[in-house]
Amino acid sequence: MKQFLLLPGAALLLMTAALPATAETVNISTPNTSLVLDAEKGGKLRILHYGNRLSDADIANLSEAGAIRRDAYPVYGIYPQAEAAMSVTHADGNRTTDTEVTGITSRKDADGADVTTIAMRDKVYPFDLNVNYRTYPGEDVIETWVDVKNNEKGTVTLNRFMSGYLPVRYGNVWLSQLYGSWANEGKVSETPLNHGVRMIKNKDGVRNSHTSHAEIMLSLDGKPQENTGRTVGAALEYSGNYKLFIDTDDSDYHHFFAGINEENSEYHLKTGESFVTPPLALTYSEEGLSGVSRNFHRWGRNHRLHAGNTERKVLLNSWEGVYFNITEPVMDGMMKDIADMGGELFVMDDGWFGKKYPRDNDSTTLGDWVVDTNKLPNGIQALIDSASTHGIKFGIWIEPEMTNTVSELYEKHPEYIIKAANRPATQGRGGTQLVLDLANPKVQDIVFTVVDTLMRKYPAIDYIKWDANAPIMDHGSQYLTADNQSHLYIDYHKGFETVLNRIRKAHPDVTIQACASGGGRANWGILPWFDEFWTSDNNDALQRIYMQWGTSYFFPAIAMGSHISASPNHQTFRRIPVKFRADVAMSGRLGLEMQPRDMNDEDKAVCRQAITDYKKIRPIVQFGDIYRLISPYDGKGVASLMYVTPEKDDAVFYWWKTETFMNQQLPRVVMAGLDPDKIYMITELNRIDKEPLSFEGKTFSGRYLMSNGLEIPLTHKVDYHKNTDYASRVLRVTAK
Repeated sequence: MKQFLLLPGAALLLMTAALPATAETVNISTPNTSLVLDAEKGGKLRILHYGNRLSDADIANLSEAGAIRRDAYPVYGIYPQAEAAMSVTHADGNRTTDTEVTGITSRKDADGADVTTIAMRDKVYPFDLNVNYRTYPGEDVIETWVDVKNNEKGTVTLNRFMSGYLPVRYGNVWLSQLYGSWANEGKVSETPLNHGVRMIKNKDGVRNSHTSHAEIMLSLDGKPQENTGRTVGAALEYSGNYKLFIDTDDSDYHHFFAGINEENSEYHLKTGESFVTPPLALTYSEEGLSGVSRNFHRWGRNHRLHAGNTERKVLLNSWEGVYFNITEPVMDGMMKDIADMGGELFVMDDGWFGKKYPRDNDSTTLGDWVVDTNKLPNGIQALIDSASTHGIKFGIWIEPEMTNTVSELYEKHPEYIIKAANRPATQGRGGTQLVLDLANPKVQDIVFTVVDTLMRKYPAIDYIKWDANAPIMDHGSQYLTADNQSHLYIDYHKGFETVLNRIRKAHPDVTIQACASGGGRANWGILPWFDEFWTSDNNDALQRIYMQWGTSYFFPAIAMGSHISASPNHQTFRRIPVKFRADVAMSGRLGLEMQPRDMNDEDKAVCRQAITDYKKIRPIVQFGDIYRLISPYDGKGVASLMYVTPEKDDAVFYWWKTETFMNQQLPRVVMAGLDPDKIYMITELNRIDKEPLSFEGKTFSGRYLMSNGLEIPLTHKVDYHKNTDYASRVLRVTAK
């Protein structure tokens, strides 16, 4: 027997072990996990194990212990009763595929990651299928994807093309997933896996994380726990339509598949053409949901998120402050106000552009990216100069993938929109919005030019808010040929990626936020080109606890835009004190979304203090390890989490009361992630109480804090007329 061992940061090594003589084992290892495959040449590629890291002795005895031995990438046609990861119609009409391993190779990619490729070919047809695995030094994430090539003499049709498959042993397995809607994104669902099929999918075409997410967790030891229990995490790295499903059949396994949604998207490969699926990231932890989150967060910051190890600025966005009512004096006033509060960046949102058709509402002008000189007589440069005078940076909003019927772009080029043949175009937001066809290279040039022109003309622009407020509303491309209309959804995102690659090559340093009607683009498929995403258009602090809680399952705080908004809230009309709003916003990338001149001096002082305190803890929040402690979804009246530095020498603890009743009983929260032998001093941030907490400035061992916690008062000690039904605390926990 031969064994291939892929060590973290090392090349593929040939080893021997005491497995059956016919086996050829590939062991793809990370610091704490192992994926073990049987890749005997001429045989099937089979998965033997995925989970905790195994020793050579463990691997040698896998068969006796009961190895999985399922196809690592099942294809359709031979025994077609089972679900398959790939389904193909060959050039002669044959719908069966039967592959065998032809070789194993190893290489390092441009990022220093190790890539192992198991090459396979159909036993009859010249159809090549490669299964790829990638690991990064020090990271407990394994990425897998496939690439196929048609070497047949005619066109091959791909009917299904999943990125990966993972069998999970039947038992008390629970699924954690995210769902929601506009202004209600990132909600958590936890359910046991029973017999049948569980499907998670998206067909928006442009955005893919409003109603569901392409990421899941599987808890193998029953109901999910935050910091204990064997847990598998999976995240599809794709910006378009996806499908994740789990088929629990009469075997001993739950069968998990993830990839591009193939519905109405069959893909035709001509002779010599290839198709590559997006990666599926897998991780495993024995420290529960939060353990999986920590794995994803570290890997994401280091290898997926653009500038993932660069601190994000505290900003003020103009949208809820003025909406479309942008003027030069108002913009200057907002910049002065955020600068006075300690902010670092001002972002001018929608409403700044349009010559023939001024952008005064959401029904016009998208595509006409010229300054409205009636609103801004001295142009963008005057605003950049004003920001510089106030000592802050300047950012701007665009929506370059879209146009309106009321626009010069549409008048000149109606052929650039997505539209079905022989039918009128369906119109979206404002009754006039249309989606540009990014499958078309001419449209790709237009979208690139929007950003490139702004940045070359105004190189001091520090931040771009990139919005996308419409789905694909007609299945039809005026660019693609009639026989390839099914390529629309996939080719749109291929074009999108082409544009983003061009933008980042030309402008690598500008910060770009992925906004898509709020949280429509929170996914790892888009974040290599974006620095953050807008978590939700809903800034209500109470609801944000729930949305940001779920979003944190897969995405780090540095990527989550989280803003202090006005009261009453513009979405829910809830009245929440500014202290609570600030304490929630400080658990993500802090910003403000309001008109500061509408605030009273006391609220401004609270925001000023929050910004000052956030800057002190920013490295902990944005780069620390998350430990979720009590979930708002547990209905215990409180939610709590904390971030801890990798060195465990500094931490930030958040506590929010989520409901108020007389004589209510709330659980005492114990901390996590600290060094039990270190001594920590407690300091409250954003304090509004007339007197400090009893433990202010006191020291406790990490062991005590993780076994007992601290008794958090249910109310604030403030003047009687300032009492509200809200209470929250942010504590700095610093090693002495």
